[in-house]
Amino acid sequence: MQRNSLFLMVLMLLSVMSCDNNQVYDVYKSVPQEAWHKDSIVQFAITPPDTINPYNLFVNLRNTNQYKYSNLFLIVQMDFPHGKTVTDTLEYRMAKPNGEFLGEGFNDLKENKLWYKEDVVFNENGDYTIKIQQAMRENGKVNGVVNLEGITDVGFRIEKPSTINK
Repeated sequence: MQRNSLFLMVLMLLSVMSCDNNQVYDVYKSVPQEAWHKDSIVQFAITPPDTINPYNLFVNLRNTNQYKYSNLFLIVQMDFPHGKTVTDTLEYRMAKPNGEFLGEGFNDLKENKLWYKEDVVFNENGDYTIKIQQAMRENGKVNGVVNLEGITDVGFRIEKPSTINK
């Protein structure tokens, strides 16, 4: 009986992993003690697979019920190999109007796959650097949230668009 359960779990894990054949890069970094300091920059070094094909880029986040906002502001910077830098200030919705968190997951941990850029061609050879920083502000306050609680992990993902696989 126990052997059948183990076999079933391995089979389910393999089937879930095989469904993600669009993935090119998918890395998470943990936020210390579930509080993301406003000056803490999460950084990813990326070597794209080619300089020809387009890719979709995502910011991935894991949050717990300790996250007390319905949205999230991020500053995402992409440093190109030859010195060019592109910086975007992005806002994402994190909860429904009733307060229920968006994202996938059970219990109090939710995983969010947030669009960053679509159909990006990495047309420069070399390493790219992605830098992600939280930029949350509370309504009516000038200074930002110093320690953003409830974010446990920050990730970056590169996928092949669906049309490439056809």
